Amino acid sequence: MSFSRRGFWQRTLGAVACAAVLGSIASTAAAAPVALNIVDVAGNLALTQKGFEAFRDKYPDLVSRITFTNAPAPQLPGKIKAMQAAGRSDIDIVLTGTDALAAGIQQNLWQRLLPDYSAKLPGVLDKYAPNVRAMQELSKGYGLTVTFMPAGPLVEYNPAKVTNPPKTPAELLSWCKANPGKLIYARPANSGPGRTFLMGLPYLLGDKDPHDPIKGWDKTWAFLKELDSCIPYYPGGTSAVMKELGEGSRDMTLTVTGWDINPRALGIVPATFRIQSFDKFTWVNDAHYMVVPKGVAKEKMEVILKLINFMLEPAQQALTYDDGYFYPGPAVKDVPLSAAPAKSQETIAKYGRPEYAKLIADFPHAVPLDATAMVAAFQKWDAEIGSLKSK
Repeated sequence: MSFSRRGFWQRTLGAVACAAVLGSIASTAAAAPVALNIVDVAGNLALTQKGFEAFRDKYPDLVSRITFTNAPAPQLPGKIKAMQAAGRSDIDIVLTGTDALAAGIQQNLWQRLLPDYSAKLPGVLDKYAPNVRAMQELSKGYGLTVTFMPAGPLVEYNPAKVTNPPKTPAELLSWCKANPGKLIYARPANSGPGRTFLMGLPYLLGDKDPHDPIKGWDKTWAFLKELDSCIPYYPGGTSAVMKELGEGSRDMTLTVTGWDINPRALGIVPATFRIQSFDKFTWVNDAHYMVVPKGVAKEKMEVILKLINFMLEPAQQALTYDDGYFYPGPAVKDVPLSAAPAKSQETIAKYGRPEYAKLIADFPHAVPLDATAMVAAFQKWDAEIGSLKSK
């Protein structure tokens, strides 16, 4: 009997020990650092990669490595949709502008972060200034705004070739017709300046409804078709536009604050090139978002939410001043240029525009189109304006 009892306890204690070991292994496995794959379709890594790397370095117990990849915005939603249909989740975070954000919302690709994960993102909305909060609302909770720019549209030109820059759309059209082939802008579906110009025109032209590109933009579409007569072609992205402007094959383009400052800071466009604002224009603001595709594993999601909080801290936000690429950059309140790295301060002091502060303060601000309207606007532009000339 005692032998039997001893055997019973040996077996029981063995089972308990085994369970403890297995539990320890399971606990260790659950807490193992994860590898994250971040895809950027907005050029946002120029502003945020150092912040993401700072999180990786600070929390090696959470993140083993981060892989960074760049991709064109128009192609990404289709790729993610195919991956999700195959039951794969190779992408953990997407950094996007309003373009792929809108397409992904329309195609139901993104996880909703707010209010679904509000408890893990405490007070996040209170960090944003009013104009940024309006951009955050545009995401419908499917993304978190990480950088912000009161974008444009603005005219950028070579002062050696353009002595009287246009201040109205009518003057822009007249100049273009008088100088065929010398004005250029990129396809709006893959260009911040391109889509800012597209969305800013209804305000400048007094269209019926700036938020309804199908029924409310009669003047805008008519203007763009007339402007098309003197534009040689539409590059697939803004970088090609700035290259041609800098090389001298074009004399004028439509731009935004960051795409004015940064190419001049990098030497792609001469520092002497100038900008002109339109009379009585409305800023169409822009933002970059952190979004999470559906299907990401739960253990990764826990880390991603901590990473999102980290990226909205002042120290990481100060890095987003960068070299003026998305000027000013920070999405959260109370992050002045004086908090930025010395190199950023020097670059913006040299290549920034003193007039920007007054323009940003004096003219009204508007959010871009919502997801459905933006996709509709891109499709209409592609079909009716760019289809014969885009490269």
